[in-house]
Amino acid sequence: MLQVYRSRPVGNLDSDALSFLSSMDDDVDLFFYDILGSQAHVIMLFESHILTQKEVVDILIGLNQLVSNPEQLNRPGINSSEDIHEMIESAIIRITGIDSGGKMHTARSRNDQVVLDIRMKLRDDVNSICTEILRLARSLVRVAEENVDTIMPMYTHLQQAQLGVLSQYMLSYCYSLIRNFERYYDAFTRINASPLGACAIGGSSMDIDREKVATMLGFSGIVYNSVDATSSRDFLIEFVSICLNTMLDLCRMSEDFILWSTSEFGFIVLDDKYSSSSSAMPQKKNPDPLELIRGKTATIQGDFVSISSIMKGLPSGYSRDLQELKPLLWKTSSTLRDSIKIMERIVSTLYVDKKAAYNSSSKSYAIALDIAEQLIRDGDISFRVAHKVIGALVESASTRGNIPMNALSVDDIAIVLKNIDFSHPILTSEKIYKTIQSITPETSIKLRRTKGSPNKNEQAFMISYLKSVLDKYESELEHRIQDLTKMQNNLVNRIKRIIDQGSP
Repeated sequence: MLQVYRSRPVGNLDSDALSFLSSMDDDVDLFFYDILGSQAHVIMLFESHILTQKEVVDILIGLNQLVSNPEQLNRPGINSSEDIHEMIESAIIRITGIDSGGKMHTARSRNDQVVLDIRMKLRDDVNSICTEILRLARSLVRVAEENVDTIMPMYTHLQQAQLGVLSQYMLSYCYSLIRNFERYYDAFTRINASPLGACAIGGSSMDIDREKVATMLGFSGIVYNSVDATSSRDFLIEFVSICLNTMLDLCRMSEDFILWSTSEFGFIVLDDKYSSSSSAMPQKKNPDPLELIRGKTATIQGDFVSISSIMKGLPSGYSRDLQELKPLLWKTSSTLRDSIKIMERIVSTLYVDKKAAYNSSSKSYAIALDIAEQLIRDGDISFRVAHKVIGALVESASTRGNIPMNALSVDDIAIVLKNIDFSHPILTSEKIYKTIQSITPETSIKLRRTKGSPNKNEQAFMISYLKSVLDKYESELEHRIQDLTKMQNNLVNRIKRIIDQGSP
């Protein structure tokens, strides 16, 4: 059987050339969407008086048969197609005959057809990813609620910087995820435009209704310019860039959790279900899922570079280079979705060792800034002077075997003040000693009242705010998903009515 699309070339493609050109392995994910687009397209052709009732009924019945029995696509002559579009059309022609089935592709090209399919799939991918993001964000808020009083060191340059609470970290991840959610949600509006009817590049002389197809398929409108509709993949690059940004956030979370789960930190313990063992060392409990999230971030980064490199230098109009985008896009989407799912399960089963976190805090010099700020209030000195005094005291404590600052005596402090030539009528060695003794890990947190700080009131505010945001976004996302489900149900009912009216 001659391949359907071969009109000018004589004979079929060379088998090796067909194998090289074929995108069938990557088009499996587009099967459902290609059927959906074809159903809406032929209904529009019928209602535009381009197809007869018999022709549209024949084609719609044939498409339904392929949905219920996709094995038909493996028949000889059909399974030698270059892509899913040719395969489906070949099957319809075999089922209905060329007089009816041969009209299915009227006023349509693979060029607008494939980007339609990709846009429909990406809509679902965006909604699925957004669902997983909100689920992970909920788990983070829950863990934060349970740890508003879990005092721990906070790190910059991987060095203890200030004291904080574990909830502060969990909420920071949640804020990042919400921003990513908003990016996906906004990108959806640019994805959700129909290119169908742009044909190969310059539209069609047939009297078709592009808006009708767009409405049937749940799009908010059409990509108006026919060249833009078939050439542009900016929506795709935007999607992958957001995926990369999300993975970078997951990567940062993974690295934090990996460090905190080590013997040296010991702040958290991963559930056994999300840990791996060593083939040689029986004591090992490795955070392999977190390490893989970290590693897979690099693969998505590579996919983004590959996608943008494929797009670089292409002229306007469809080029076969664009075929190479699909496997990269599918992999990026599935990798991200799987990574979010695993991270949510890790977070929801996390054990927090509050005692270990507090012990590390009580011995930490991360309290130094709080002491310096108290000296500023008590003695009306500049921050830089306070910084110098406390820095010298920390150096003295560290050279004495890393003793905590509250282990310094009045005499120890007096020696340090003399060495740096510091003299103050109020900030005597006795006063500084009392200040150091008064600032515990608990008072350190309590003293900080700036918006967004680890202070308990601020933690409560952020938790309440994030809960309300998640409530709002969950509701909006549910409505968006329901709209697409309603679209599919309406299309199914419309097809049934047309078939019923046209049946003898």
